[in-house]
Amino acid sequence: MAPTDSLPVVGFDARAGEHSLDVLRWGLVPFWAKDLKVGFANINAKAEGIENRPAFREAFQRRRCLVPVDNFYEWKKTATGKQPYAIALADRGLMALAGLWENWRSPGENWRSPAGEWVRSFAVVTCPPNELRAELHNRMPVVLGPETWPVWLGEEPADARQLKAMLAPYPSEEMTCWPVSPRVGNVKNNDPSLIEAISAQ
Repeated sequence: MAPTDSLPVVGFDARAGEHSLDVLRWGLVPFWAKDLKVGFANINAKAEGIENRPAFREAFQRRRCLVPVDNFYEWKKTATGKQPYAIALADRGLMALAGLWENWRSPGENWRSPAGEWVRSFAVVTCPPNELRAELHNRMPVVLGPETWPVWLGEEPADARQLKAMLAPYPSEEMTCWPVSPRVGNVKNNDPSLIEAISAQ
């Protein structure tokens, strides 16, 4: 997946009392934005101060979601360049990333979006890294365990303090990583071989 791609996202419809699975654009466009391109700056949402940032505070209060993935990638600087790594749960099961979603309506006619078009978008919440991830990058997505999903999705009541406490690094011992082909850096490549382990460069 890459920024601006459309990806499946899990939410909770309080009125219907059931979960929903919708396809949203990656890169949150706040409801008050004047242009769709704002989403490029809102691919990720830092957990620190998330409840106060204009782009995210409304979604943090009312529109939280889960982004299911089997792994994600990060690049490690090496003497010869950058080596991509895949990061996953140790049992290689699906992981749920903490997300925020938003509805945006295009205010005018332009090449990006016709007047009146509705766009649903999301951002992935990030936090400081755990020990495993710190070797690769200074941030990581917030991975939520199943026991936290009802609260994060709004099925159970929670205040901002309780929600913020969930936005912490996932335990290193429950995750794994391995070097993969540099082909993952090209969005045109999209095949199962991308997650196969290789020898680190």
